[in-house]
Amino acid sequence: MNLSNLMLHAHGSLSAYLAVGALLFAIGFFGFFRHRTLVGMLVSGELILAGASLNFMAFAHFRAADPVVGQVFTLFIMGIAAAEAAIVLSIMIAVYRNYHSIDARDLKEMEG
Repeated sequence: MNLSNLMLHAHGSLSAYLAVGALLFAIGFFGFFRHRTLVGMLVSGELILAGASLNFMAFAHFRAADPVVGQVFTLFIMGIAAAEAAIVLSIMIAVYRNYHSIDARDLKEMEG
């Protein structure tokens, strides 16, 4: 296989990008409900947002008349992910100071 054929196959198609984005979203969704610690939930939430970003970028690249729209949505998602990480990390520090654990199942006392 020569270099031009390799570059042609490396570009991919919309369905390939959507499959990878759906896989990231599904792994994140499963991990969010499967993990017991807040750190695992945070990482799973980031995977969900990464899957959504990949789908926005794929649709913008292959289908949109103006690909900048998908890039703008992805920038907003990245900003939301950064804010989410900062807020969750501060909550985890506060929870660990009070309960000496970051296990989500040990936090039953927080229910109002």
